[in-house]
Formats: sequence, C-alpha cells, structure tokens
Amino acid sequence: MQSFTYIAGKGRYRVFCRVYPLMEGYIAFLMGGTKYHVGAVALGLPRPSLKGDKTSATTSVLAVLGHKDDELARPAAAQMAARLQMPAVVVAGVHIDKAAPAELALLAANGRRAVAGVIKVLLRRLKNPKPVK
Repeated sequence: MQSFTYIAGKGRYRVFCRVYPLMEGYIAFLMGGTKYHVGAVALGLPRPSLKGDKTSATTSVLAVLGHKDDELARPAAAQMAARLQMPAVVVAGVHIDKAAPAELALLAANGRRAVAGVIKVLLRRLKNPKPVK
C-alpha cells in the first residue's frame, strides 16, 4: 500500500494525517494549524481488551517540553493500533499562536476526524487489496 493523506478542516484549522503503511505497522504524521512541528510521538501496540473480546491498545508517549501534542498523539496511536490490529506510531505537531480554547477544541476535533478518515480508508483497503503490479 502507498502512503496517503486525509485532511479535515479548512484554513488555519486544517489538520492532516499522512499515513505510511508498512509490512507490520503504520507510521502517521498528524500535523496542522499554522506551524507544523514535532510536538509528541506516540506508539500504540494492539492487545486484547481487558473488558471483553475486542482489541484495545497500550500506548507510550514522548512529548517535547512545553507542548501538548501528546493529547493528539496518544488517542490517535491507540485508535490506529486497536482498529487496525497492528503497531502504530503517530508524530503529532499542531499549532496556532495564541490559540483560544475554542480554536484548540476545533483543531483537536479536526485531528480526530483526520485519524478516523485514515482508519476508514485503511480498513477498506485491507478488505479489498489491489493487486501488486
């Protein structure tokens, strides 16, 4: 599978998730706002759920001092790992200077939408793989 990008939002509230499918996992870049950067990195590892027969994920995070991008990276890596049942690394960097709380909430919502879109596309591709040329 080739890499692709899913975009949510417009203008300074635009967030994109570019994913690189690997043989045994995924690497995703979750970037947006007005300054793309490395703010946090999260690794999600799928595991059996503690609440039943579903798949969940254990997530480890490293955040750059003073950044809150771990709040985007952690759930994104956990969702990708659990839903796709493969390890997932998410590098997050979303920023707007002097953002108001409502702007931060909009960026976070767009980040969740971008990740959900990536997962949806990947699940569809896994069910209907294209032949290799």
